Amino acid sequence: MGFFSKIKKGLSRTREGIKNHISNILKNFSSVDKEFLEELEELLILSDVGAKTARDVCKNVEEISKKEKIKNQNEIRSALKKILLEILGEDKVARLNTKPSVILTVGVNGVGKTTSVGKLAHNIKLQGKSVIIAAADTFRAAAIEQLQVWAERADAEIVKQQQGSDPAAVVFDTISAAKKRDKDVIICDTAGRLHNKKDLMRELEKISRIINRELPEADKEILLVLDATIGQNAVNQAREFANVANITGIILTKLDGTAKGGIVFAIKRELNIPVEYIGLGEQIDDLQAFSAKQFVDAIFLEE
Repeated sequence: MGFFSKIKKGLSRTREGIKNHISNILKNFSSVDKEFLEELEELLILSDVGAKTARDVCKNVEEISKKEKIKNQNEIRSALKKILLEILGEDKVARLNTKPSVILTVGVNGVGKTTSVGKLAHNIKLQGKSVIIAAADTFRAAAIEQLQVWAERADAEIVKQQQGSDPAAVVFDTISAAKKRDKDVIICDTAGRLHNKKDLMRELEKISRIINRELPEADKEILLVLDATIGQNAVNQAREFANVANITGIILTKLDGTAKGGIVFAIKRELNIPVEYIGLGEQIDDLQAFSAKQFVDAIFLEE
């Protein structure tokens, strides 16, 4: 299955929800009036774009309508696509140019963080880079075993210790192994604890100190894993994590299981954190680098 086809299929629920609602409100379209804008705003909120973002989009639609004298349904769709693309901005590609480079993954338990690490390792290996994984989530029961399974699926090496070990020590050992084995990318699976922010902050700070000490020149990404199916709660999680870590990008999982793909726009608009990867299924190759244009095109695609 091609790249665009996978995105199209994975976003089918989001696309059908938005397309069907837009078709309904455009049936009797005559102008971009107050009634039309109210219905459009409601549609966007139902798609989890968020109330503030929905209002901004409608305001922009109204301004474009007055400026360009919108007269038909196609012009409305084109205006919407343009506005949504502007919200997402330019695509952000993970910066992994040094050898080794480091990716820290953070996120609460249950969002698909550990599986995303395995899929990310597979994704990076397809680029011709070697990967080593640090099993630094040493608190959750069975987390290390689960990560071991995904590392094997991705054909990536893994460094692990016993459950309850110091996560920073696992990261240190992984860095040492990466240097000895000449690995391109280190991916660290960290513990998903948000209920105690102080512990989380201390843990991330300790890990970051070790990375900065051992690899001062390395490119480093901190990717927050969020579950798209929880809608606006994902924005709240992102906000909380952004308060304790310098999040550089988002991995948005389970997009294939929700009609609320509009959360992508809410995250970017409200927090200015780019989505770097999206999860569109359970298979190892179902994590895709995010493309704003392909995302919007897939949502508005006319059969």
